[in-house]
Amino acid sequence: MKQTNFYLPTIADVWTAAGRIYPVVSETPIVASPLAAKLSGATSIGLKLELLQPTGSFKVRGAANTILSLTDAEKARGVITFSTGNHGRAVSYVAHQVGVKAVVCLSKRVPAYRVEAIKELGGTPVVHGASQDEAEDHYAVLKEEQGLVPVVPFDDPRVVAGQGTISLEILRQNPSVDTLLVPLSGGGLLSGIAMAIKALKPSVRVIGISIERSPAMLESLKIGRPADIEEKDTLADSLLGGIGRENHVTMELVKRHVDEHVLVDEQDIEEGMRYLFHQHGLVAEGAASVGLAAILTGKVDVRGCNVVMPLTGRNVDIARFLSVIAKGETR
Repeated sequence: MKQTNFYLPTIADVWTAAGRIYPVVSETPIVASPLAAKLSGATSIGLKLELLQPTGSFKVRGAANTILSLTDAEKARGVITFSTGNHGRAVSYVAHQVGVKAVVCLSKRVPAYRVEAIKELGGTPVVHGASQDEAEDHYAVLKEEQGLVPVVPFDDPRVVAGQGTISLEILRQNPSVDTLLVPLSGGGLLSGIAMAIKALKPSVRVIGISIERSPAMLESLKIGRPADIEEKDTLADSLLGGIGRENHVTMELVKRHVDEHVLVDEQDIEEGMRYLFHQHGLVAEGAASVGLAAILTGKVDVRGCNVVMPLTGRNVDIARFLSVIAKGETR
């Protein structure tokens, strides 16, 4: 992925994003989860409902900040991205809102319902390769061949700054927050949230939640460069994929600003999904459930803490979701 406009975004970039994105992005509420607080010993647990965004996930923030910052000449060329689904939806949605062509490269591992959703939102999906990295390779080819403007899923300062606007909302809605639990894959969400919250309230403890079946950022941090991770089927399919063939932004920000890391497995994720459905009536995808999964299974200590976690998306295959719910009811 050859791109030259890399820099580490700051809180100033987040404020700029906040002044740009809200014509197409919603400010999402935080709802309390008293049972989770009681079970974990937390003072409070708040769920920030990013799954209420118009595309069903937080990804619209970064996509909006990037696309709305393009020049008219860049918009006329059209945009291209690679995605496991939710970023592709977001790019398709925002591009359609402003009359821009959008091409989305996806691997064969991306569920068919996500590919169809991209079409419905006005994007052009291109399915290629057996992994996120192979989809990224094809994206690089098409980008050059067709002269399209890249809108990458995570490793871009504009995307990171857009995701960081979540921290501005959290501090405004719940100024007593002292702990954040954030899903981690390529790091766009976690790095943006962590960078922004540490700039405004450095005492906040930031915990990244990765899945055992694709801990790409954790493995990359261990070896000091982007790691090749075998992709396996998971309920948290939005967290599949590596951190890019190269990584210029998110890995460094995660290293600087994230205090702890936790791994959750498939059974943990199921518990989180069932809790959100039974206690809050929410249909949440596996990736959105990893924070609660870590709390409910005791993998993170939040005793006495004021916790907030973003519920990152609702774009789940409904048959698979119902299977998870039914599985819990037969135990």
